[in-house]
Amino acid sequence: MTAMTPEQAVRHVTSTNPTFALHEVDVRGVTVKAFKNIPPTLPGLLAAGWAQHGNGQLEYLAYEGESLTYAEFTGSVYRLAHAMQDQLGLRQGDRVAIAMRNYPELLILVLAISSIGGVVVFVNAWWTTEELDYALRDSEAKVIFADKSRIARLKPLQDTLGLTLIGARDGEGETALDFSALRDGARSDQAPAVPIDTDDDFAIMYSSGTTGHPKGVVQTHRGAVNAVFSWLMQSVIAPLIDPPAPDAPAAPRPSALVVTPLFHVTATHPLFLLSLPAGAKITLMYKWDAEDAVRLMRDNDITRFLGVPTQSAELMEAAKRMGETLPMMDYLGAGGAKRPAAQVAQLAETFPNAGVATGWGMTETNALGIGMIGDDYKARPESAGKLHPPVQELRMLDDDGNDVPNGTIGEITVKGPQIMRCYLNKPEATAETLKDGWLRTGDLGVLDDDGYVTILDRKKNIIIRGGENIACLDVEGALHRHPDVLEAAAFSVPDDRLGEAVGAAVQLRAGATLTRDGLAAFLDGHLAKYKIPAHLWCQHDVLTRGATDKIDRRAIRTACLDKQEAQV
Repeated sequence: MTAMTPEQAVRHVTSTNPTFALHEVDVRGVTVKAFKNIPPTLPGLLAAGWAQHGNGQLEYLAYEGESLTYAEFTGSVYRLAHAMQDQLGLRQGDRVAIAMRNYPELLILVLAISSIGGVVVFVNAWWTTEELDYALRDSEAKVIFADKSRIARLKPLQDTLGLTLIGARDGEGETALDFSALRDGARSDQAPAVPIDTDDDFAIMYSSGTTGHPKGVVQTHRGAVNAVFSWLMQSVIAPLIDPPAPDAPAAPRPSALVVTPLFHVTATHPLFLLSLPAGAKITLMYKWDAEDAVRLMRDNDITRFLGVPTQSAELMEAAKRMGETLPMMDYLGAGGAKRPAAQVAQLAETFPNAGVATGWGMTETNALGIGMIGDDYKARPESAGKLHPPVQELRMLDDDGNDVPNGTIGEITVKGPQIMRCYLNKPEATAETLKDGWLRTGDLGVLDDDGYVTILDRKKNIIIRGGENIACLDVEGALHRHPDVLEAAAFSVPDDRLGEAVGAAVQLRAGATLTRDGLAAFLDGHLAKYKIPAHLWCQHDVLTRGATDKIDRRAIRTACLDKQEAQV
């Protein structure tokens, strides 16, 4: 077979394979390209995966010694969906929250809620009671499935917000209703007959922005399934670009290890949702541990690993200690944050059979965006890659919305069916971010003549700690609760393991002192632990200001890091 260029491969597949045929559609008044023949909704995605999973007979979901075939998983989804309708009275459009660790119940719930036309509200499992209170008021979700730790944080809100709490896994017995009893008491294990439109809301997923509170990103069924089939198409075009040898063995069944939280798109979309039409097995971990991950991958023939860069690095170090090369792994991806450039070649050397990959996407884009793998990535380790074809469009814009020439810094701006519908209850933020169907991402970068994007900076005041987005204003708001803090500025601090850590500079009242440990103890319960500053600089003088008399966060950050370096 003669190798094709990426562009030739895309044209060939979209013109000859009906699954990936394209058409133009109107989405909320904007014309976009979209896949023509794919399932229109998530329940359709579940049904379409039946044949790819051995007509339901293949093992699909593994967790801590437990195992479900695709048929057993699908049956659980449908039974729970009927129970939600019959026993909880839930109807199409109702919002149902999930607050738990990466348990099998979470995956079942996502599709059960979707199957009745409900809207999944993904709750960050690390949030405090205060943070949960905001999200539940914002989303108006009244029914919440939660594990034991989350139930303890939700109970103080139960009466005030009128919540129905349903215990799952170790949360069973903690509330009046249990996941297992609800599911097992259902009248049917067949798909509910609910007419769901492709542009109906599928989920609300919270993402930190420049404001103090996280924004609820409203995703539609069309957005999610178009993202899924964009990734699925990559596996179809790959052998056209790099043809395998004639005597090469058949590729193994795809099998993914989920190591990042399922309340983020990195885990839900390119791993869980993609696994349905891809015929892939899913393995969940109770808690991240690099050596456990190596053992799971080695003993279960896992082919796909996607985590934050910190996890890739820790997997590599653990594999070296254990003398493992994980030969079955063919994909080693990173999302949520940029991987250090020097790490790319090291990973490729440690795992010679794996295609080392990088990706950039957003909650607002259903995780679809930019990426690259293998030799392309090794040759350009500083780059984020190329736009994933074929439904997306890309522009690089200046502050006035004008296109900038290649090689010039601009704001990454994308369009397509994968774009969110809106920010929940935030029309002004939606209007500022979405303009004529184009999403202004807030990320600054450079596009070269070959189509590769290098991300340089963020317009938004965001810290990305191990893949978690943290709004500086969120941290600053909590810091101002302290009676001795007059003023505060939060910013990112480079971190070898996490990529970035939270730093803060504060102006204290005259005569006051404050330690980092003392601040952490004060903030406990007000901020999720991952948001609490790991580095603290205190002063009694006012914080540095710019020309408009606003706090100059960049200047403060530079001065603090200079002090830190001088002390080393």
